[in-house]
Amino acid sequence: MINHPVFYSVIIGTELLNGRRRDSHFAFLNEALRKRGWEHKANFVIKDEVVLLEEVYKLIQKDPHAVMFSFGGIGSTPDDFTREIAAKAFTGEGLVRHKEAEKIILETLKERAYPHPVKMADLPKGAKLIENPVNKMPGFQLHDRYFFVPGFPEMAHPMIEQVLETFYPQNVQKYSCNFIVEGSEAMLIDIMEQLPKDLELSCLPAFDGEKRTAEIYLADIDEAKVKKWCTFFKEELHKIRLKFKEI
Repeated sequence: MINHPVFYSVIIGTELLNGRRRDSHFAFLNEALRKRGWEHKANFVIKDEVVLLEEVYKLIQKDPHAVMFSFGGIGSTPDDFTREIAAKAFTGEGLVRHKEAEKIILETLKERAYPHPVKMADLPKGAKLIENPVNKMPGFQLHDRYFFVPGFPEMAHPMIEQVLETFYPQNVQKYSCNFIVEGSEAMLIDIMEQLPKDLELSCLPAFDGEKRTAEIYLADIDEAKVKKWCTFFKEELHKIRLKFKEI
């Protein structure tokens, strides 16, 4: 398990971008992370393009705290190149035959495993398998932090739940302070600039005709720290005579 992980998702599918299919992976993963106290750092929805996928994988790999879930492209058709690109991006080597994956595929499909489905057992060196409860064709993972599952939600989602329960079941509790200010975002900048840089801050402006409001959210794993700066923020609002209400 990675210390202080941040979560990325890569959803591969030209059919999502051209409107032939609707994505359900982001909403599912976002909720699965949130209920365990984790948060997304970034989500990529990309076309089935080799160079693009490799560049996205390399970008994520630069983050020392990255945990990634990649959806799609691990099958045996010509447009399934995730396994090959994952090997190149994360190991610097080519694919190797994974004997356990090969056994599962042959036992499940028997003569239908040839000539193409058995190729799904060609995985990056050092890959470990992720069990597929639907059709037994496994996903795979690298270094307990990069996880690759099919594009089919019916298969991918229970596989993701299994991964999270195994490796990232629960984050430490985060404390928060949330309130709406009756004023514009610009009126709060001087206050926000005085907050610690490592305190999680979100300011969401809203408009209702001529009325301006801003929702403030402060969060941290240190409860005392959140209380201190929440109190500070509200006291500063009183000084400039801006009203607020708790959420």
